[in-house]
Amino acid sequence: MLSKVKTFLRLALSAVAISFFAVASVSAEKVDQQNPYKMVQQAGSKTFDRIKAEQTNIANNPEILRTIMEEELMPYIDYKFSAFKVLGKYTTKLSREELLEFVSVFREYLITSYAVAMGYYDDQLVEFAPEMDFSRDSDVTVRAVIKDDGRPDIKVAFKVRKDRKSNEWQAYDMVAEGISLLSSKRSEFESILREDDGVNKVIAQMRKSITQPIVLEK
Repeated sequence: MLSKVKTFLRLALSAVAISFFAVASVSAEKVDQQNPYKMVQQAGSKTFDRIKAEQTNIANNPEILRTIMEEELMPYIDYKFSAFKVLGKYTTKLSREELLEFVSVFREYLITSYAVAMGYYDDQLVEFAPEMDFSRDSDVTVRAVIKDDGRPDIKVAFKVRKDRKSNEWQAYDMVAEGISLLSSKRSEFESILREDDGVNKVIAQMRKSITQPIVLEK
């Protein structure tokens, strides 16, 4: 049962990552972080253009995907907020040193997760829902549908929030067919966090995932 859940979550992550990247190309030197809808599409386009430009290098060395995620995607991911969401109530129970280490390792864990997910990309089509008025919002859901010939459509959504200081938008959660990746990770880690020295066990588990090689699945 657990293996089936993990397989589903891996596929869900792949679907969400694909929808973040597989958007129509835009010629934007700088991603517009004042608009959550443009931010998602432009950050995705910028990342995917880099991936397409380095296809030969990636085929020879899939680890390059980590560098691309680091340089092109992570500036638009609020990984600190995501880490706190995953920790939930345990955020207040950790020392400052433990919290800083968890956030740092979680960031690398996200980079690895997105790099792995891109190994599943196979030229899917993504349609984004129309932009809504967000002038009074600080948290917005950007919705999309992944279309793949011969397969059912997959509904995905990006949770993005506006930073109170910079007023810039960043993504913090991604949802596939109603399954939140952060909620899934929180459920996965919660039982471990309840144990003695639980946070270090979770960190060790994430580090183990980070050390796994990136494999292209075509």
